[in-house]
Amino acid sequence: MPHNLFSIFSQPLKPPLFEPGEPRFWDDPYISKSMLEAHLNQTHDGASRKNAEIEKTVCHLVTSGFLKTGDRVLDLGCGPGLYSSRLCFEGMKVTGIDLSRRSIDYARAQAERDGHDIDYICADFFNIDYEGIFDAVLQVYGEICTFSDEKRDMLLSLVRRALKDDGIFIFDVSTRELRMREGLKNRWYFSEGGFWRPGRHFVLEEGFDYPENDTWLNQYIIVDEDGTVKVYRLWLHDYSLEIISRILEKNGFKVEQAWNSLSGELYSKGGDWIAIAARKAQ
Repeated sequence: MPHNLFSIFSQPLKPPLFEPGEPRFWDDPYISKSMLEAHLNQTHDGASRKNAEIEKTVCHLVTSGFLKTGDRVLDLGCGPGLYSSRLCFEGMKVTGIDLSRRSIDYARAQAERDGHDIDYICADFFNIDYEGIFDAVLQVYGEICTFSDEKRDMLLSLVRRALKDDGIFIFDVSTRELRMREGLKNRWYFSEGGFWRPGRHFVLEEGFDYPENDTWLNQYIIVDEDGTVKVYRLWLHDYSLEIISRILEKNGFKVEQAWNSLSGELYSKGGDWIAIAARKAQ
């Protein structure tokens, strides 16, 4: 990665599709602290949805019968265990996996405090090696949208392998409508300390649209006081119901139900989100 301003600003303005940024992002020692605070913050939905929406989601998935007492559930990208803890309370046997050591440590502490038997694992879920173990796999808040087509298909293969016959994959994806409503980020500012760094730093936020790929990039260039420059990239590949359904079918799943949110909002075209329950095909 480039390490000075000249090399950063001499790069092509628009990065190639899914070009990686800094390898340490979610598990960065300081950024992971900021991210955990964002997960737990009830004033915004920056990292996780608010507790009331999480409660609605779990209630909906249970009452609709997609998740049941006694099910073994794999929560991919579990963060600090906001869903895992509630699923455990509903009588499910939960395994939660996340790359952030800080979030996993928090989740384990909360489980111990509440007397919950949840298996929390700090790992890259692209390295999972389960076969026919889980009744359901859960991945929330559009995390699947952050992957290239190749990594997405790799994930779907791992999920399918981890599921029992007739198991269910429950997840949500963002749509082009959400991206157009939010718009591209383009601004810069100086900070005495904030989300990215504890000390003084400069932040350049840039947004890039790749309409031919239904993909957006939120890019953050951070310049520290000592001149160190790092680039963080959050790629977001949006989907329509038709496209995600074809991708799932190609990867051995069949869409059983679609909503506009995981909390059960009835599906209609043009919403910000599409929530999916996809059954493992035989």
